[in-house]
Amino acid sequence: MPREKIRLQKFLADAGVASRRKSEELIAQGLVRVNNRVAKIGDSVDVRNDTVTVRGKRVFQAKNLYYILLNKPRGYVTTTDDELGRKCVTDLVKIKGRLYPVGRLDRASEGALILTNDGEFANALMHPSHHVPKTYRVTVKDDVTDAQAKQLAEGVEIDGRMTAPAEVQVLERLEGKTVLRIVLYEGRNRQIRRMLESLGKEVIRLKRTAIGKIELGTLPVGKYRDLTEKEIASLLSSAGADRE
Repeated sequence: MPREKIRLQKFLADAGVASRRKSEELIAQGLVRVNNRVAKIGDSVDVRNDTVTVRGKRVFQAKNLYYILLNKPRGYVTTTDDELGRKCVTDLVKIKGRLYPVGRLDRASEGALILTNDGEFANALMHPSHHVPKTYRVTVKDDVTDAQAKQLAEGVEIDGRMTAPAEVQVLERLEGKTVLRIVLYEGRNRQIRRMLESLGKEVIRLKRTAIGKIELGTLPVGKYRDLTEKEIASLLSSAGADRE
């Protein structure tokens, strides 16, 4: 039988250890061994015959790849485990094997979140050069004027750098609050909250309603579903990536 060799970082990503970039960091830190030899960047592995370990724990070739859309509730952190004992989004998904969130939603935010054990897929969606649009329904305390909505769309300064152009639409003006639809094409930490804070505004509620063309729809809070092959292909297309 012919040897099936692939790059080590791709093997680790496909196995769900981490994204390809993070896998390269693990290799560079000397935390990965192939056949008990410390691996180096550029190594390839025979997936059928080589033994790969990360921090002493053996890594096996992924048998089942999962692509999950979760309706994240408020109060959950977007991580696989938490040293403070807070509830994690992975606690909601009853699947054998380790899943990783693709991107983040802060603890106070809710809505669409993708989880997967396909590191290559996760890397394609999260790579800084890729811009998968993400749509949010944002409830803001007090009024947001048309001029302020335009300012948010054109860009505001966060940490000395302007945000990328966004789509901002006022959906409703209610007593004491304004509801916005915001589409982002970049993903800085707590970006929407900080954008509105720069205008002296407070976010009351923040819900991600879509990732690319994948809409949350009527998926109940705390529940999840598998992405279809068409949806997976759509996300990769939005990220400017394709399956090998």
